[in-house]
Amino acid sequence: MENGVRRWLVNVSQWNPSEAQFASVISLFPVDEQTAITRYIKFEDKKRALVSRLLQYSLVHEVLGIPFDKIIIHRTAEGKPYLKNSIDFPFSNFNFNVSHHGDYVGIASEPLCFVGLDIVSITTPKQETELEFINNFSPYLTALEWKNIAHAGSSEDMLVEFYRYWCLKEAFVKAIGAGLGYGLHRLEFHHTNWTGISVYIDGAESKKWRFSLSKLDEKHWVSIARGLPNKADELCCSNLLLPELRFSFRTAEELISNVS
Repeated sequence: MENGVRRWLVNVSQWNPSEAQFASVISLFPVDEQTAITRYIKFEDKKRALVSRLLQYSLVHEVLGIPFDKIIIHRTAEGKPYLKNSIDFPFSNFNFNVSHHGDYVGIASEPLCFVGLDIVSITTPKQETELEFINNFSPYLTALEWKNIAHAGSSEDMLVEFYRYWCLKEAFVKAIGAGLGYGLHRLEFHHTNWTGISVYIDGAESKKWRFSLSKLDEKHWVSIARGLPNKADELCCSNLLLPELRFSFRTAEELISNVS
């Protein structure tokens, strides 16, 4: 495994802690992290937020060797987490990104390239048709993307096709830390049966980015965006060309034992 590269997933539907167990795990984190977790109303959302923190702290500890209680993670205004610790990093651009949707929470890290991660859970709309739902996002899709969605097949096929594009767009903006204010309509994704994925930014193909899109199960997809920093050296450029690492699964119980 390339040093600093991690791809981890947790299926949170398989973790059902009691209230006492949940509170005990939350207490392991700094007060600001506890507040961020408990601000959610629904327990399932709290659970995803907690597992997200477990992944972040576990990954930083494993890759950089920082003791769990010394790790300081902040977030940008757009919500991308970053390590605040003042240490001599062994990697010039170590960064990580998290995502959670549906049954899964994931994390991806890179030592040199920018990295963005997005997970989508394909859910059939309840108050509108699939086409009406997709139409809500038409300002964020290019003409080519919309054409491919419209020709995907059944309404269910169209919904899946839409989520694939959305997953890639989210991964890109999360990698650059820009949030949705970036303008998703500026991004157009090209592919061959969802392999060899490339991005066109404002109409021009970018050679600085690589993408992968994977099916986790019948309802969930995950995408990874990796990109070169502005002042990328030869090592960073070669790192971008490495094949995408497969995700490995972790359990909440495993992560808790690592940080306790």
